[in-house]
Amino acid sequence: MTHALNIVWNPSEGIDLGFFIIRYYSLMFVIAFGLGWYIMKHIFEREGESIEKLDSLFIWTVLATLIGARLGHVFFYDWEYYRNHLLEIILPFRFSPNFEFTGYQGLASHGAAISIIIAMYFYSKNVLKKPQMWILDRVVIPVASGAIFVRLGNFFNSEIIGHETTSPFGIKFIKDHFSPMDAVNATQIANPKDAYTAIATDPKFASLLEQVPVRHPTQLYEAFCYVFVFAILFFLYWKTEKRNKTGYIFGMFLVLLFSVRFVVESVKESQGGFESALGLFSTGQWLSIPFILIGLYFIFTAEKPLKI
Repeated sequence: MTHALNIVWNPSEGIDLGFFIIRYYSLMFVIAFGLGWYIMKHIFEREGESIEKLDSLFIWTVLATLIGARLGHVFFYDWEYYRNHLLEIILPFRFSPNFEFTGYQGLASHGAAISIIIAMYFYSKNVLKKPQMWILDRVVIPVASGAIFVRLGNFFNSEIIGHETTSPFGIKFIKDHFSPMDAVNATQIANPKDAYTAIATDPKFASLLEQVPVRHPTQLYEAFCYVFVFAILFFLYWKTEKRNKTGYIFGMFLVLLFSVRFVVESVKESQGGFESALGLFSTGQWLSIPFILIGLYFIFTAEKPLKI
């Protein structure tokens, strides 16, 4: 039988600058958008497009990603809660049972994908003055690179974890198993950070560490696979004539990225949503199927634009 290595994952909150902590999740988003801008800059230069239009694209994409991901989580995964707490959809607070600052917890990639596609329609019409598919065939390249860092951010946050496993790749996510209050109560150490560290490293709390199950690091699985998705799209655009087939690269993006998502979902803990009503697949898998089918349609119907 293969045994897990029992890797214990207990990351710090972020990079402590003394007066400010740069949280890893936020840092991953900054890297994702920064790298995306850099990639699109080279694409725009190759295509002879104005960098001023790139600045507008950056703003449109950032807003579409954050708004779409937020609304996707609300409507696809947690509508039963938010239908009774409508203000919490747009405000980073919880009002009951007690007022609490929560931040925007919950971002769904399927919602971000839909929102970006819609945003690119208006961007292409009002700013770029080109067909929507022109920008979609190109913007999916930095989007794929961004997906890598978003999943790394999830890993640092110990969220979106997998099923229990005996795989050698399994990891103990302490912060998923013990809430800050649970860690404090179990160790009698007042500071949650110190309490987590004690559970992870102090032999005195070995029994607590033993309670933490070994799980699939599904965030890393996805991030690793997205590296290849990005590499394939990058190669198709820069090294082949596929970039001239309208809709082809966009279709490949949908098929590759959401096929990865569909497969990894099979070892991922449930994120909620409507899966209990439909059965068979998880919510993430059901949501991925339409994207894969749409992607196949674009791949097989892609044509070179007519030269006038």
